[in-house]
Amino acid sequence: MAYKIVLDAGHGGSDPGAVYKGRQEKDDTLKLTLAVGKILEDNGIDVVYTRTEDIYQTPFEKASLANEAGADYFISFHRNSSPEDNQYQGVEVLLYDKKGVKYDMAENILGALGELGFREIGVKERPGLVVLRRTNMPALLVETGFLNSDSDNTLHDEKFNEIAEAIAGAILGTLTGETIEDPLYYRVQTGAFRNRENADRMLYRLEEQGYPSYIIKEGEFYKVQTGAYQQLGNAVNMEQKLRDAGYSTIIVTK
Repeated sequence: MAYKIVLDAGHGGSDPGAVYKGRQEKDDTLKLTLAVGKILEDNGIDVVYTRTEDIYQTPFEKASLANEAGADYFISFHRNSSPEDNQYQGVEVLLYDKKGVKYDMAENILGALGELGFREIGVKERPGLVVLRRTNMPALLVETGFLNSDSDNTLHDEKFNEIAEAIAGAILGTLTGETIEDPLYYRVQTGAFRNRENADRMLYRLEEQGYPSYIIKEGEFYKVQTGAYQQLGNAVNMEQKLRDAGYSTIIVTK
């Protein structure tokens, strides 16, 4: 199977992220994202970047880009920061939940970075993060050390190439280890629009009424969908709720 992975360089443009002694998180994340992406591309992965230059994007825009690309995975790179300089050290990987292949991938990335000398903080659930909650595919956020830790920065800089290779290797190793067929998901669709603005209006309306939804671009249409269920009955229940709320819906699969 040919995989498509969206790589996200955290922050950017007017949002520098963490700052320490003139060093900005947005610069470190972009450099690492491009390095990891090059290795993945060289190994046959279709890589899509949320940004390749110093521009600002909201977390919602990043998630929408990944959804519209129809990616198999979304991986966001960040640097951590602590209230006091040199207070903490280490790497961690954040997930919406500790389920499925994304959890295996997170553990593999964490372990690979630990072998390079980073303290392993762990894999943690962060369901409130937009790029983990709004992405319609397995999503990870990798914190590659603390930006305001001199020891982490030394490791980050002196072993930069090894870090990129370790992360890419962990990703590729996880994908190679996948032996089960991708599950079938049922989704509830509330519209297919040629005009993106119409799709956005439908999305905002659903969100305001408490239905977390997303937009997928397929061909010339922007499709607004809610949920991704492995059990048809769950999709049917959501479809009925949306119909009761006045929406015209269909159930689609992917």
